Amino acid sequence: MTAIAPDTAKLQELEQETRQAWFAYRESLQDLTGPDYEQTESESWALLQSELRRLERRRRLLSVDAQSAG
Repeated sequence: MTAIAPDTAKLQELEQETRQAWFAYRESLQDLTGPDYEQTESESWALLQSELRRLERRRRLLSVDAQSAG
């Protein structure tokens, strides 16, 4: 039995979206200090974690789809 790998282009797209999520997180904190940083960091971290979970679910779905296609 041969396992079928998930669509490489879709995996690359997910990797790009992961990099973009981290970039957006870093950008949201750029030049902030003190209370502004504290407030924004907490909110930005929550958004980043939500986006990373969403992307991980998509990765798992790709893996499941590839397995069921094989």
